[in-house]
This record gives sequence, C-alpha cells and structure tokens, in this order.
Amino acid sequence: MPGRLTSLLHPSRISLNLQANKRTVAIHEVARLLEGFPAVTNFQGFYNELLARERLDTTYLGNEIALPHARTEHVQSIVMSVGRSDSGVLFENCNQNVRLLFVLGTPKSNPGDYLLVVSALCRMLKEPANRDSLLRAATPEDFIEAVRIAESRAQAPAGV
Repeated sequence: MPGRLTSLLHPSRISLNLQANKRTVAIHEVARLLEGFPAVTNFQGFYNELLARERLDTTYLGNEIALPHARTEHVQSIVMSVGRSDSGVLFENCNQNVRLLFVLGTPKSNPGDYLLVVSALCRMLKEPANRDSLLRAATPEDFIEAVRIAESRAQAPAGV
C-alpha cells in the first residue's frame, strides 16, 4: 500500500533533536510525542508495555536504528512517533548506539497491519541512501518527505 508509513507520520510526532542519551529516557521522550493523540487511549499503559517489550529483548535493528514497539490494547489504531539523535543514544542492553528511534504501537487485534508496517520500515531502512536522507532532514516535514520519496521508490517498477 503506497504511503503506508507516511500516513502514520505527522510533524508533531517527530523529534529531530532528542535530548536523552540513555535508552529508556529516549524511548520515553519519543513515546511522549504520542501522549494526547486520540488513537492512544491510555498513554501510561502503552508506555509500560513498550518498556516491558524492551526488557524481553533489544529492539535495536542495526545501522543505528531501533524500533521500540508494543502490541497493546491501549491504542485503537497503529501509531508511530520518531526521534533522531545526532550524538546517539546508548542502547546498553546490546551495547549499540542508536540515532533513529521509531516508536510503534499497534492494537493486539491487528497483527497483520503491524507486520506490514514493520516490513515497510525495514525495507526502507535497509537502503543507505534512505537512512542518510532521514539523518539529514532539517525539519519534521523534510523527514516525512524523505519517507514519502523512499516509499515511492519502493513502489516503482524495477528499472525505473
């Protein structure tokens, strides 16, 4: 589905200057961008489940990217917020530095769409040019445009 990721993004839910340099504080800083968002029915419950998932195993994906996520009853639809750190956030549970955090919440009743979003994110982020565009975006709007361009490229027929 073209635009799946861009449809989840909004400038108010993107922070390009994370202040935190520790994992749980950074996750809170990014997740807090979803507080008050109508699809999040219980922010504290959602945040607690994010942390519980993070304790199970690292959400570090490689290439300085992490995807803290929770399948939860505390969101009515898939929600996403993004944080970027120029200096990096130490994910001490895997001893890696993270510059891009994508916080994702999905209803427990909707695992299919969750898997499609995670798959689209991973496809986009595996390309160095896409990662570079996200790391260089000057504004949240530029960040969303970089995602839109990456999604368009992914949808283009081979050889175009």
